[in-house]
Amino acid sequence: MRFLIITDAPTLQKEEKNFSYAPYVIEMDLWMEYFDDIVIVSPTKYNKTLLVESFKKDIKISSIPSISLISFFDLLKSILALPYILLKLFINMYKADHIHLRNPGSIGLLACFVQIFFPFKPKTSKYAGNWDPESKQPLSYRLQKKILSNTFLTKNCKVLVYGEWENQTKNIIPFFTASYSQKEIIEIPARNLEGKINFIFVGSLTIGKQPLLSVKVIQELSKTKKNIHLDIFGDGAERKCLEDYIKENNLETYVKLHGNVNKNTVKEAFKKAHFLLFISKSEGWPKVVAEAMFWGVLPITSKVSCVPYMIGNGSRGALVESNVASILLVINAYFKKEKNYARQSKEAMEWSQEFTLEKFESEIGKLLND
Repeated sequence: MRFLIITDAPTLQKEEKNFSYAPYVIEMDLWMEYFDDIVIVSPTKYNKTLLVESFKKDIKISSIPSISLISFFDLLKSILALPYILLKLFINMYKADHIHLRNPGSIGLLACFVQIFFPFKPKTSKYAGNWDPESKQPLSYRLQKKILSNTFLTKNCKVLVYGEWENQTKNIIPFFTASYSQKEIIEIPARNLEGKINFIFVGSLTIGKQPLLSVKVIQELSKTKKNIHLDIFGDGAERKCLEDYIKENNLETYVKLHGNVNKNTVKEAFKKAHFLLFISKSEGWPKVVAEAMFWGVLPITSKVSCVPYMIGNGSRGALVESNVASILLVINAYFKKEKNYARQSKEAMEWSQEFTLEKFESEIGKLLND
């Protein structure tokens, strides 16, 4: 059985091993367990820093150019490459027994069009972006959602989306993702808000993730509570801005930038943290929210995508506006009602620990065997 994966995520080769973005690899390793012949159609070059992991199984790579619309030269190259990419997609889909699309993305958009010519082949699409019908999104994302949810154009395909949304076509299936194994569940002592209070931010340091907003929250808290600390894990274009702000405002005691670190380092930090600060502008299923909750860390997060569903509309975390005042109001409310914090922290942990890698693998098996 040939399993075809079509993705924008680059597949990189080093010392005869195939690597890609670590969270994506961990997930795809579980899908690949059900197939003995695996082909990935993707770009094979990437000139930025990327947290990578190697695939467990042997895979075949069908290399295609990446698509970029950033500059006129990039746009011209992408247009010239379109016929070649479309031909490769068509040939690989023709040879496949199961077609798996990774959406949204530029390559994912092209794959949406090509899959129309294969109505009888079993297909799945993992839509890792925001499926919220009311959200404002780029035209290419809206177009992919339209095609995938159209059961005339997209036949024999199960589209896996994050969250539960009303008035969806029958091929749209609410799904989830997972980071931790059932074996990793341990007894976590109940946290209290006495003594040192640890905040954590995990994610790329980009404008969309708003890490500076989290730093400003800690800056304001430091004026009344001295025993607080924010650990920031991740890297990106905003790092220099954060470093400068922390230095200019003498926040070195309260904020530490760790950069990109391995999964176990973040896991140990979660075990010591009280609150996750995650005020992102756009998400699909924000894994960091589920990961923090797994260890009893209470998320303070923006109302984006399926986050309200994840935190039970405020029963196991807090939804805030993207401003310091709104976030401080919520945090101070938890300081005043510590029992409320302890209850929500426990409920967050219990909910997240339902979504293990074992359950994820089991649900994939059900999808493929239906």
